[in-house]
Amino acid sequence: MEELLARIPQLVAARYPLIWVQSAEEDRVERGIAKIATASGVQLYRWRSTSGMQLGVAADGVQLPETLTMIGGLAHISRVDGPAFFLFEDAAEHMGDASLVRRLRDLEPELEQRRQAIVFLSHTATVPRELEKDIAVLDAPLPDRKEIAKLLAVLLDRRQIAVPPERFDQFITASLGLTEKEIKRAYARMLLEGRQFEDKDVAALLEEKARMLRRSKFLEFIKPDMGMSQVGGLENLKDWLNERTPSFSDRARQYGLPEPKGLFLLGVQGCGKSLSAKAVADLWHLPLLRLDVATLFAGRAEEGLGDTIRIAESLAPVVLWIDEIEKGFLSDGAGSGRVFGSFLTWMQDKQKPVFVVATANDVRALPPELLRKGRFDEIFFVDLPNVHERLQILEIHLRRKNRNPEDYDLLAVAEDTERYSGAELEQLVVAALFRGFSAGREMSQADLARVARDTIPLAVTMDDRLKELREWARPRARPASVDTRRVAFFADWSTEDVHE
Repeated sequence: MEELLARIPQLVAARYPLIWVQSAEEDRVERGIAKIATASGVQLYRWRSTSGMQLGVAADGVQLPETLTMIGGLAHISRVDGPAFFLFEDAAEHMGDASLVRRLRDLEPELEQRRQAIVFLSHTATVPRELEKDIAVLDAPLPDRKEIAKLLAVLLDRRQIAVPPERFDQFITASLGLTEKEIKRAYARMLLEGRQFEDKDVAALLEEKARMLRRSKFLEFIKPDMGMSQVGGLENLKDWLNERTPSFSDRARQYGLPEPKGLFLLGVQGCGKSLSAKAVADLWHLPLLRLDVATLFAGRAEEGLGDTIRIAESLAPVVLWIDEIEKGFLSDGAGSGRVFGSFLTWMQDKQKPVFVVATANDVRALPPELLRKGRFDEIFFVDLPNVHERLQILEIHLRRKNRNPEDYDLLAVAEDTERYSGAELEQLVVAALFRGFSAGREMSQADLARVARDTIPLAVTMDDRLKELREWARPRARPASVDTRRVAFFADWSTEDVHE
């Protein structure tokens, strides 16, 4: 918030008399602008559709007559001499009025001359096309560590609760991503439940935060339940991720390394792309947020994307998972095009450590600007698992079902399941278990073989599309799996060399 508050006087000095601040926190931004006005020694006026224009933002501010309409509020500005700030809080719904837009354009020279500024405050910036070049748009960030630390310290001092520095820092981290009001409510709820801000209460705060984020239509706070050990194959991808495990540390910055930006996973459906996104967060010990693209574009997409970015950056370092990106960002329509453009700009220029994991099944609609270097660090193609990976996947799913893989000839099953996806191999194990259960006995090798023989994998019915996908990916993406044909070649060559 300090950066935002410093930016407003700079814009006024640079003759930007119209400023739009995007924020859902009216009270917090109000206090900040009042602080700027006091420090600058200028008057502050606030306009609301319910109370009109008044001098000051406090409840006992001096209310001015005949200003209930926004036009009336703007007319009053011409009567104010000398530097001043005019805060308009309900302007967004009026910006479709052509006469109001005309009035704002007429006011600009007066505002510049008197060193005055109009600050519009709303959840989203509704800037008329006629004013796009004249209004400076700023995003008010959610509370940072410094602000949260001050809130928490005041509360603990008032309640006379002693908290060690390490645990104090944990509570600050757990509070990131919430508004000031949400933080205060979360702390109040904890106190009402008799909590004393102990170690176990950090988890309770995280649960409270997850509950609050669930009110968002677009973001889901996910607790990773899958590690890299639960991902079969994809050795090239795993090696790449392991190399970057310490990349968000201060040691990496001192070494001269940038923070990773993101990873694009494209490929065959059901082959572990979504599972890999969850495993990244677990491997790097970072929070995981999932963006629901379909819901985003079912409502106010531009507003939703802005909220998503603000929350993700306030939680940084964090993993932001965008599943099946082609179904939302790349859909037809001018609105989706603007949102996609905003997303690309953010990916290119973002300063906060938000690691984006995007997945896609249909690559034919992907524009080249999405795949350009600088937005994602690497693009991996996830193909159908080879025989060695199928063996690993079968072993993983048997262990998850409390079965010993050594009790079965899984190599034979792996060889009989060519062109199966990872998801289909999981269902093969489940179907075989059903066969054994319905017969009143333990699952057998014959059950696995029978299900493998009866199942027709999706890759067989979609053979042409799979060929197109592989052809497209060959020159554009790095394979997520090791080429086992080369491994087998060198293994055979080494064996022959030894025997000679």
